[in-house]
Amino acid sequence: MTEKDEGLSVPVHVADANDVFYHIRFREDGQQFTASSSTAGLKRETGVMVKTDHGFEPAHIVAVAPPCMWTEKPRLASFEITREMTAEEQERYALLIDQEKQAQATCVHLIAKHELEMRLVRVEKFFNGSKMIFYFTADNRVDFRNLVKDLVQEFRTRVEMRQVGVRHETKMLGGLGTCGRELCCASFIKKFESVSIKMAKEQDLPLNPSKISGLCNRLLCCLTYEYDIYRKQRKGMPKVGKKIMIGDECYMVKRQNPLQESIVVSNEKGEDEQLQKDQWQACEPLKTERPIRKDRKVKE
Repeated sequence: MTEKDEGLSVPVHVADANDVFYHIRFREDGQQFTASSSTAGLKRETGVMVKTDHGFEPAHIVAVAPPCMWTEKPRLASFEITREMTAEEQERYALLIDQEKQAQATCVHLIAKHELEMRLVRVEKFFNGSKMIFYFTADNRVDFRNLVKDLVQEFRTRVEMRQVGVRHETKMLGGLGTCGRELCCASFIKKFESVSIKMAKEQDLPLNPSKISGLCNRLLCCLTYEYDIYRKQRKGMPKVGKKIMIGDECYMVKRQNPLQESIVVSNEKGEDEQLQKDQWQACEPLKTERPIRKDRKVKE
């Protein structure tokens, strides 16, 4: 099932030392999770039964998970594969997908009937039929009590309405990012980290919303990936706008290139030069006197 929303985490368990690890999907367009199994050699698209917190759920193998290079601690997995699906379970799984699509169409019709300001994102039904979850987005709080009554009467099972944010909506729907690859949130991100405009500034990225925003119209999650590296690299470098002395020459720092550990400076003739680390490392920063404000009164 899709990762639970708004602060609820994906389950994690410690796998046995001899277990094999696979990437699995519970739905064809769903997120990938890592699952452990005592069975080796499971092929792509193999149907398997996975242990979850509410019972067994069907899933399909996407690929063999790459080995973990950190061997000091036991490897963790989100789920545990118990066995392969039977032919009967394969048929029930195909029927389950159709039931979810029908439930989504029914719910959209009922939302319009009750004139509710909400947008249905996805419907998920437990394999054992004990519960259906309806994920939706809304700008404000929605009184969906009458909607739930109609859904319970229609499907004769427990119904849960779960409101999600726009980032989680994009995660469920999936898509391609500006890099041409599948969205990070739809493929591997389990928990959304806080992203700020400061991260874009630190990496000298253009502060154009269309350039640094994702399909959800929020700041790109990938801004967090190299942020710490940029901060670490910049620490010992001369700051932009400062004057430095190298030998008898005075330079003004115009730009930093943290990944190359180089800086672009302007000499006294106004010419730009690029200095490598071995050139600027021994530089001496010049202290600039702060100008005295004209309107500042001198106390006697």
